[in-house]
Amino acid sequence: MAGIYLHIPFCKKACHYCDFHFSTSLGAKADMVEAICKELRLRKDYLEAEQVETIYFGGGTPSLLSADELQKILDTIHQLFSVSNTVEITLEANPDDLHAEKVRELSHSPINRLSIGVQSFFDDDLLWMNRSHTGTEADSSIKRAQDAGFENSNVDLIYGFPLLTDAKWQHNIAQIIRLDIPHLSSYAMTVEQGTALHHFIENKKHTPLNEAQSAQQFLHLLHQTDQAGLQQYEISNFAKAGKESIHNSNYWKGEKYLGLGPSAHSFNAHSRQWNVANNAKYLASISQNKVPQSIEILSLNNRFNEYMMTSLRTSWGTDFAKISRSFGTKYLTHMKARLIQFEEKGWVIQKNDHLYLTQSGKLFADGIAADLFIVDDEN
Repeated sequence: MAGIYLHIPFCKKACHYCDFHFSTSLGAKADMVEAICKELRLRKDYLEAEQVETIYFGGGTPSLLSADELQKILDTIHQLFSVSNTVEITLEANPDDLHAEKVRELSHSPINRLSIGVQSFFDDDLLWMNRSHTGTEADSSIKRAQDAGFENSNVDLIYGFPLLTDAKWQHNIAQIIRLDIPHLSSYAMTVEQGTALHHFIENKKHTPLNEAQSAQQFLHLLHQTDQAGLQQYEISNFAKAGKESIHNSNYWKGEKYLGLGPSAHSFNAHSRQWNVANNAKYLASISQNKVPQSIEILSLNNRFNEYMMTSLRTSWGTDFAKISRSFGTKYLTHMKARLIQFEEKGWVIQKNDHLYLTQSGKLFADGIAADLFIVDDEN
């Protein structure tokens, strides 16, 4: 099974913390839809005839596309690829876009999963982030989507920023539970180079982020979601049974995916490709029937490192048999030797020939995985 990711590089406003590729100028939106459809045709052989199990509209803000524009892209995919009858089709959406008419249109489209970028239910937080919606709009957009029949939906929340007191964070999580959301994606805020947030902190206009606050709020998230029956199946993702994101799960399982649009990445198990992160350059290149991409051929070490990074974040863990089968016994020996330090700290456990992070280990997931990596110049 394979997935298709479509990067829609437009937003109404620039969130202060965001370093994804996007433009707040919507003038080229129609041209971008045409170019993505053309890129689909240019790259129709990339997935090697594997059936498409998931389609994901990300960005940017894909909910800025009209129903006709979304349908045009979906029609092109169906013309060129073998698509599963049970395909999961996700649309990322901002709450302010999910007005009554938009939700009605989406409910009559093939879109069967919404991912709603709430981030917080408090207006002062949203203003600080420079989001384009209010807390009231966040609440009403979720209810409107549910009333229209979107039972399979996700909500995004952010924690670990100065305005977010523990009481506000508890309220945000409680809102997700009260609204009976089947899937939650929750991320610690980070300060990325080049973002407005980075500039504000560097110039002492904003308070720096506090790692201790972020860790405490993460642990509270684990407790509150567990009590509510939302299983943490990946570090930042929680779901009711059967409501896990198939698309994102396939990323973590190392399945193939084709990425289209400016800055989109693709992966076919042997190489990784990514498109230029510039709308004008992307459009110009596609108009000449050329995909403006760079490629990295993945060494065996690269593939092992990616498996460690992704599998260790999941509830299904790192499979020792898979490491031996896919990479060789020396990789398993290398990993087990380096595990001892983390076992002594109580950050990882070995069970049934799998490796799992403990509750405390989840606070250090990226660092643990990085320490288990093998670099190409190692013996």
